[in-house]
Amino acid sequence: MVDSNTVKGAIKETVGKGKEAVGKATGNHSLEADGKVDQVEGKAQKAVGKATDATKSALRH
Repeated sequence: MVDSNTVKGAIKETVGKGKEAVGKATGNHSLEADGKVDQVEGKAQKAVGKATDATKSALRH
């Protein structure tokens, strides 16, 4: 089973990419920056989820 942080992080990263793209297209630097922050947070959250999955998997074996 995939850890919820992995899924939530992927979603946050995707939303961040969208915000960044819209910010670039509209010249909204604040939205673009928010998108970049969301991407970094999403990547970190995914990493936590993957580490949790690896730990759980190692403990099962």
